[in-house]
Amino acid sequence: MKNSFSILLIVAVVLVAAMAQAQQPKKIPRIGYLTAAGSAPSPAFLQGLRDLGYVEGQNIAIEYRSADGKRDRVPDLAAELVRLKVNIIVADGSGASTESKKATRTIPIVMTSSTDPVGTGIVASLARPGGNVTGLTSLTGELGGKNLELLKEIAPKLSRAVILSSGGGANALFVKDTEPTARSLGVKLMHEVARGSADIEGAFRAISKQRANGLLSRLGPTFTSAQHKRVAEFAAKSGLPTISTDRDWPIKAVLYFIVQTPMRDTVGSPHISIRFSRAPNRRTFPWNARPNLS
Repeated sequence: MKNSFSILLIVAVVLVAAMAQAQQPKKIPRIGYLTAAGSAPSPAFLQGLRDLGYVEGQNIAIEYRSADGKRDRVPDLAAELVRLKVNIIVADGSGASTESKKATRTIPIVMTSSTDPVGTGIVASLARPGGNVTGLTSLTGELGGKNLELLKEIAPKLSRAVILSSGGGANALFVKDTEPTARSLGVKLMHEVARGSADIEGAFRAISKQRANGLLSRLGPTFTSAQHKRVAEFAAKSGLPTISTDRDWPIKAVLYFIVQTPMRDTVGSPHISIRFSRAPNRRTFPWNARPNLS
């Protein structure tokens, strides 16, 4: 909730400035909303704006653009929002944030989440982002080692772990940041990439061939719930202890899994919401923790 409010507050500040500068009485500020997947801004985002006094169609307009899971469309969509001269761009995810920054250095950009905005070059630092980008980071690159430690704790015999990701620079950083912990735990770390639905079965075969006995799922927002379910079913069938950032995994009957939703704003402290579950009874146990990231 605090993180959602942070995004909305930034958007509200920009909208107030835009309204003050508007020369035509009927001209209303426009928000550009860019995502790699999805069909509309989240209801929580729209409700948050309404709570702050901004109602779509009345005193704001939202130019929504989705790549529909096709990441190669994101750059063109970002450029389109810039041509429309929106007052602010809300970028959903690392890819949307990166391409938005490439498209403009003047329009304010708020990223809803980014794995490692410093490592990917989106911002200069978390304390002083600089430029025209601010927002939230999930810091999952930094938490890669913590993920593996948790997986090792619930599966002490873990010796060969594979990270299944949708590729890209953020995931490459995640793998790199996880390697030191893997070495200290005596775990061989492997990486398989599935950029789309067509790649999933091939990734499954590779994971089986590598005789992995632990899985870290890092599939991005371009994957649908049904595709995430395929991964969960594969993990259950293969008896793979699994950790994932997908919130829906508690209902997908994995042998063991950890669902984490880490978020951090540029000035806040990290927070993780984690659920443990064990098949076949699917009982879930909420656990909130503030990890030591030092």
